[in-house]
Amino acid sequence: MQHEVALFARRAEQTRLGAAGELRHTMDRAAYLLLGRLELDGPMGVKALAQAMSIDSSTVTRQVTPLVEQGYVDRVPNPDDGRAVLLRLSEMGLDRLHEVRRARIRLMAEMCDDWDAEDRERFTALLTRFNQAMVRRQAARTAAEAQTAAEAQTAADS
Repeated sequence: MQHEVALFARRAEQTRLGAAGELRHTMDRAAYLLLGRLELDGPMGVKALAQAMSIDSSTVTRQVTPLVEQGYVDRVPNPDDGRAVLLRLSEMGLDRLHEVRRARIRLMAEMCDDWDAEDRERFTALLTRFNQAMVRRQAARTAAEAQTAAEAQTAADS
């Protein structure tokens, strides 16, 4: 299983990069996921976006910067705190996200064109379950690291 997951990760990226055949249909995975999260949840701050994506705030900042420069994400004032900004998916970003999503859907349809509906549904359910298990594992690991850090701080304060 571990070997197949490793092959899947490598081949998925190779297929994503080469399958569409046109650069305009590709997008970096991080950008795709960030834009998708902003579409789903609406405008939010870096910290909230990082939490929603289960990644570090500095990583979000680094990944969002080119999206802002490309015009896919706007930095807008936070109506609840005039000193803070929110990240908002721009109209251009939404159009780009939808274009890339359509290309990815076509690619998935091509990859599974000889699968019946039951196989596609079963694969989707198992892949979803696998991804959720990875999220739970990461959350448990993060919680354990936070607990260890808190215990170390308590010991240092004593």
